[in-house]
Amino acid sequence: MSNAGPASLPMLDTVPSGAIHIECIINGPVETNTYIVCSKDEAVVIDPAWEGEKLAREFVQNHPSVKVKALVCTHGHGDHVGGVAGMRRVLGDVPFLISKDDAAFMPGAIKGMRQMWGIDTEDPGEPTRLLSEGDAVEFGGAHLQVVETPGHTPGGIVLFAATETGNVAFVGDTLFPGGHGRVDLEGGDGAQIIRSLGKMAAVLPADTLCLIGHGGTTTIGEERKSNMFMRRGLAQIEGKPLDKMR
Repeated sequence: MSNAGPASLPMLDTVPSGAIHIECIINGPVETNTYIVCSKDEAVVIDPAWEGEKLAREFVQNHPSVKVKALVCTHGHGDHVGGVAGMRRVLGDVPFLISKDDAAFMPGAIKGMRQMWGIDTEDPGEPTRLLSEGDAVEFGGAHLQVVETPGHTPGGIVLFAATETGNVAFVGDTLFPGGHGRVDLEGGDGAQIIRSLGKMAAVLPADTLCLIGHGGTTTIGEERKSNMFMRRGLAQIEGKPLDKMR
């Protein structure tokens, strides 16, 4: 274990465990990144956003010997959970995982997206397991560690894995290169998302590849240097003036 830090921060296991292979599928009306993460003969699907039946059929075709262990959503917005129900129809009773706070938030968020943008996503149904900070999602030889990062939604999470193929974090819509996710939607909180970015900077290794909900990638190290919002959050955690941060 490492990253002990203040008592309010989680301790993450940064010892590499297992190798993973990641595929990104851009899908849905707002081009959400759905990630398929394989380790040995098991996989998890992160943020199945849209056309779940199609996602599942393509997965089976491309990975006939791999079993989907779980569908995991970083937060409860419709563009990140809209493919859950369809995937489960094709794959069977695959566990659906999301945080407790966003499980309660999710039905209203789906309705709000329908009203605001006319985007109608299918209700994913009741979660199989509710995730909290410190939990892990195990598959193949790897495991995803849950870090709570509220702000974009009340129960947003980041999923971190230390693997033989490198450190990686699936960050949903909490972090974007040089910025952060929207906080003007229902459930958003600007002060919380700054704290969440600072938490990520404090506990995730600098070389962690951040796989984002929309668009391209970044690293924690790059964001520590260039993302003023993350720097501000880290300064709050460390109790340092922002102009003293390096």
